[in-house]
Amino acid sequence: CLAAYFCFLLTALGVTAGAHRLWSHRSYKAKLPLRIFLAAANSMAFQNDIFEWSRDHRVHHKYSETDADPHNARRGFFFSHIGWLFVRKHRDVIEKGRKLDVTDLLADPVVRFQRNFYEDGLLEYCEIFPSIISWYIWGESLWNSYFLASILRYTISLNVTWLVNSAAHMYGNRPYDKHISPRQNPLVTLGAIGEGFHNYHHTFPFDYSASEFGLNFNPTTWFIDFMCWLGLATDRKRATKPMIEARKARTGDGSA
Repeated sequence: CLAAYFCFLLTALGVTAGAHRLWSHRSYKAKLPLRIFLAAANSMAFQNDIFEWSRDHRVHHKYSETDADPHNARRGFFFSHIGWLFVRKHRDVIEKGRKLDVTDLLADPVVRFQRNFYEDGLLEYCEIFPSIISWYIWGESLWNSYFLASILRYTISLNVTWLVNSAAHMYGNRPYDKHISPRQNPLVTLGAIGEGFHNYHHTFPFDYSASEFGLNFNPTTWFIDFMCWLGLATDRKRATKPMIEARKARTGDGSA
C-alpha cells in the first residue's frame, strides 16, 4: 500500500505540478531537469500527453461551462466526470482549441519529445515501471505490485482528477466569484493534492498555488516550493492579498 501511495503521489505531481500548473498556466518556471522529471511522472499518469492535456485545459478555462468546454459541467455530473471521454469531442471544442495560441508548448523540447514517443511508452510507464518500483524497493510480490501500484493506483488517480472536473464544479462554496460554476471543495482538495480550491483557481488561474492558503492542504505547492529551494523552479506567480480581498468583496458569495 505504501508503494502504491508513493506511485500515486509521483504520478499526481506529473499532472498537478506539471501539465496543470506549469504547462497549462505557466504559473512558474521550471529548469530542464525538473521538466524532464515532471514529463516522466506525467507519462506514468497516462492522462494524455502534456500538449493535449494543456491545450484542452486552456480551452476549458477560456470557454468554461459552454459546448467548447471538453468536460462541460452543465451537461451533468456523469458527463463532466467520465462521460466526456466516451463520446467524440463537441465540434466547438475542436474549433476553439485550434484557435488557441499553444506555441509555447510546442517550443518546449520536453513537451515535443514526450508527445512524439508517448504512445510507444505507455505500457512501460503506466503499468510496468510502477510495478517494478513497488516490487524492487518495497519488496512486494509482483502480483501485488501490479494490482496495487499500477491498476488500483491508476484507477484512483483518474477518478481523483475527474472529480476536479465534476464535483469541484458542482459542490462547495464560491467565496471569490459566485457567477462561475467552480467551487471550493475540501474533499477534492485532499484527494487531488491541492487542486480542489477550484473557485479560487478559476478566479486567479495564474496563481502557482491554486489557493489563497499557500501550503495548507496543498502538497503540490509544497513540491513546487521545495523545487524552488533546490533552484530547479523560479518565478512563482501569486495573486496579492489586496487583489484577493477586493475580488471577494466584489463578486464573492460572502462565505469567506
